[in-house]
Amino acid sequence: MAKEGRVPFAFQEETWQYILEGRAGLVNAPTGCGKTYSVFLGALIDFINRHPDNYQKKGSSGLQLLWVSPLRALAKDIGRAMEEVIRGLGMQWQVGIRNGDTDPSERQRQKRRMPEVLIITPESLHLLLAQKGYPEVFKSLKIVAVDEWHELLGSKRGVQVELALSRVAGVKARELSIIGISATIGNLEQAKEVLLASLGDGEGWAAGEVRHFIVRAQIDKPIDVESILPDEIEKYPWAGHLGLRLIHKVIPILEKSRTTLIFINTRGMSETWYQSLLTACPDLAGAIALHHGSIDMALRNWVEDALHEGKLKAVVCTASLDLGVDFRPVETVIQVGSPKGVARFLQRAGRSGHQPGQVSKIYFLPTHSLELMEAAALKSAMQEGLIENREPMLLCFDVLIQYLGTLAISEGFYPAQLFRELKSTYCYSEMTEDEWMEILHFITEGGVALQQYDEYRKVEVMEDGLYKINSRRVAMRHRLHIGTIVSDSMLKVRFVSGGYVGVIEEYFISRLSPGDVFTLAGRNLEFVMIKDMTALVRKSNAKKAIVPSWNGGRMPLSANLGMMLRRKLDEASRMLEGSGRTGEGLAMDEQGVNAKRKTGREGEVAIVGRKGIDVELRVLRPLFELQAELSYMPKENELLIEQIETRDGFHLFVYPFEGRLVHEAMAALLAYRISRTVPISFTFAMNDYGFELLSDQPIPLDDSNAYELFSPDDLTADIQRSVNSAEMARRKFRDVAVIGGLIFQGYPGEYAKARHLQSSASLLFNVFSEYDPHNLLIRQAYNEVMDQQMEERRLRNMLERIAAGKIVLRWPGKLTPFCFPLKVDSMREDLSSEKLEDRIKKMQAQLR
Repeated sequence: MAKEGRVPFAFQEETWQYILEGRAGLVNAPTGCGKTYSVFLGALIDFINRHPDNYQKKGSSGLQLLWVSPLRALAKDIGRAMEEVIRGLGMQWQVGIRNGDTDPSERQRQKRRMPEVLIITPESLHLLLAQKGYPEVFKSLKIVAVDEWHELLGSKRGVQVELALSRVAGVKARELSIIGISATIGNLEQAKEVLLASLGDGEGWAAGEVRHFIVRAQIDKPIDVESILPDEIEKYPWAGHLGLRLIHKVIPILEKSRTTLIFINTRGMSETWYQSLLTACPDLAGAIALHHGSIDMALRNWVEDALHEGKLKAVVCTASLDLGVDFRPVETVIQVGSPKGVARFLQRAGRSGHQPGQVSKIYFLPTHSLELMEAAALKSAMQEGLIENREPMLLCFDVLIQYLGTLAISEGFYPAQLFRELKSTYCYSEMTEDEWMEILHFITEGGVALQQYDEYRKVEVMEDGLYKINSRRVAMRHRLHIGTIVSDSMLKVRFVSGGYVGVIEEYFISRLSPGDVFTLAGRNLEFVMIKDMTALVRKSNAKKAIVPSWNGGRMPLSANLGMMLRRKLDEASRMLEGSGRTGEGLAMDEQGVNAKRKTGREGEVAIVGRKGIDVELRVLRPLFELQAELSYMPKENELLIEQIETRDGFHLFVYPFEGRLVHEAMAALLAYRISRTVPISFTFAMNDYGFELLSDQPIPLDDSNAYELFSPDDLTADIQRSVNSAEMARRKFRDVAVIGGLIFQGYPGEYAKARHLQSSASLLFNVFSEYDPHNLLIRQAYNEVMDQQMEERRLRNMLERIAAGKIVLRWPGKLTPFCFPLKVDSMREDLSSEKLEDRIKKMQAQLR
């Protein structure tokens, strides 16, 4: 580094010192500021200090650094950077990669001679624990680095990491240092606590010494956020269409930047954008590429290599390029549509200017007018450091059952010793002895409900009390399905003439007939047939094609962004009041808003060009004025409810600005509470800003009962009655059962169909419900429904906020700018996209 004129940052030197002292902790720094080197170089310095005379000659030193990374795409990039440093120092260290893409021959080489650095995914780390003799692998290990910890925390993959760390720490006793690497996260202290829980509280360290550290990089990472503004603001906006209409404003941005990443939230829309950009600018052919998780790995690797080498002008991508990969030629990022969270927006912005001191340039391109409010909210949230928390998961019994199978395949385990180890983790610290005994009974006898079936007696208890899996068939099945990512069955897509294109979800392909044309990997493909879980296709020159819709494409608005959005509404409302809606008094209001805004603190993100009332709010002024004229502009502490009668029926529109999952739960809850007083039926529609209840009779909600209907009292019981919680838990149980090994998904190339997995899960759910109603996995399914699908905690917070604020009721004579997108969403399922657009144009014309 010194030879190249590079000077380490203070946070890097601080981390190196902690590593040399054998401490554990968490490194937090903005994207592109050298977090990787803060840990990797520390490991090298530590090795050099321990072998000062022969560190350049010393080879075959065994595993020294285990690097856990959540994405396969990160491994190659990190490995390349590490090898460059090792060569520069003249050391003999080897860097190995182990994930689902690793060649079997390479795994065998690693088994014979473990490299000094092993870059591994959480799933492959558990596969390593499933090997006989795994304790020997960790004998020489000094440091475990967990990269992108903020991305793993709060997921079952994070729980997998916790369990693996507890086992490695158990094998190593007290000689292990665990260091997490994190960029954007709100609950940093808790993130450290979860990661390092298995190391204990630092017994043996001198009084007053800090065993576990957090290193915060005091670096301002300047981010220039600019909204792409439409020439004319739609006063009656609707979701999704506006982005493509602004393509003519995207082309000049691509032309003036060396390389641009265009982030799209869904794989389906990324396919559409890729085709639309090529149509709008044919000169981009050969200089633009597409990258998402369903494209064949070889093509993804080609795109990543071409990005590194600066051969591409633009790449249309999804979250597949969100994390950590260092593409230095990238100068600009375009975010199409709302990223739904502050942390995600920061992460994507950091893909540009991915070097210390460089400005990260990101453009926000709205897909409908109201999304410009989210752009303003994002800027303020970033400036105030309102980064989302990632809440750790607790008592994931399905992951624990899988983990016990993993240990039982290799060396086996003794329950008393392992229970102490598990209790040291954050996830299982509250597990009781009764729950532990129930788990053991389940893996050895099938539990109360399944003890009659030999298939569920997987683990045997040996004479000395060792728990072990001896069946080769059970062991092979288990190894095939280690992991916690459960998705719908995926079919490979292959040309009839040979060559893979990518993968597609089974439910989408099942709706196609031979001859139908769909888009994948930027190509128009004609569907021929399904053979051996592979969709056979041929190239098509058809002008029109079906864009695949992948499940899980719609992310909900985060709580932080929702809060900032309500604050921006408040600013917009006061902007109209302050100017008398004529423009007078605007300068005074701008000064007032500007005076309240924080200027940023050292180590936080610096937002370039913040001044006065946000340009987005000023541009949206005509829309806000129409909303105020027809109905009302709500302030931060107000909940607006609109009731409108149209020929479709009686509409109730509610605007909490809390995200679609909370709104879905609230719509069901409100419908249930209203129906307790009057027999009435509803249909629902929701988006991130609000929800709609539609009925064929007047909806009894007014000043007399509004606060009662939005009360937080009896919330849990009312939620369970308002939705079919048993049916939701039944569907959630499928994922739990797959992870826990109750359902076998099939062998490679012969995977079970999604509907078969669901029917198997439903059968088991019924058996447990009848014969073992207190089963831990059933309990977990219900808890996950409440926490993840219903977001009960966030719903409760919302209701408490409404109870402490003011409910504003309005009865507009026609649709308003706020309710129009909800009305459109309720029409989507019944109309094709072309017919929908025609219908919307007519509605907009009538309203104008």
